[in-house]
Amino acid sequence: MTAAEPEFLTAARTFYDAVAADYADRYGAALATATWDRAMLAAFAELVTTSGGGPVAELGCGPGRITGHLAALGLDVSGLDLSPRMVDLARAAHPEIPFRVGSLLDLPYGDGELAGIVAWYSIIHTPAGLLPQVFAEFHRTLSPGAPVVLAFQAGEGALRIEDPFGYPAALDFRRRQPAHIETLATEAGLTVTTRLVREPEPDERTPQAYLLAHKVT
Repeated sequence: MTAAEPEFLTAARTFYDAVAADYADRYGAALATATWDRAMLAAFAELVTTSGGGPVAELGCGPGRITGHLAALGLDVSGLDLSPRMVDLARAAHPEIPFRVGSLLDLPYGDGELAGIVAWYSIIHTPAGLLPQVFAEFHRTLSPGAPVVLAFQAGEGALRIEDPFGYPAALDFRRRQPAHIETLATEAGLTVTTRLVREPEPDERTPQAYLLAHKVT
């Protein structure tokens, strides 16, 4: 018998399937003015390239805005997202990039297959008790020494968003303490080398955190 899907996965898929088109319209060009986002992604891309390259995955790719940027930086990148509608939009926007539907809890990649992972605001819906499983999957699929970069809202608690863009859906956006995320990464066999927390922009509610780590060889 197939195990029942965790409730948070069902909620996240329903939420993002509902808002996919509006989300893509609103945030599709946001990277153009996101200086620190571009800086962290550029550092990640350079680390992958100078280490010899290889396949990179953006996990929680949404409509593919970050995935497309990574491809423009010269990376051999693919995208993964829980929402089939988001994946459809990503494929339409970037037909040259492979995208697939999947979950952070069970990544569809082989052991040591990836030369890098980008998890851009994709750990924010996972309950705290399941984060060790997510980081274990990161470690399993990364090749020795490969980098992973994460972005997330820094803080405590969760913000529940209901009826986004007028659609009948709801989802918890969980804030994370950078020190706790670093501890989980370390326990999973990843070494954090860069930490950055910036103050919120006028349209943001919380500080934003970035962590860059490597799989321990």
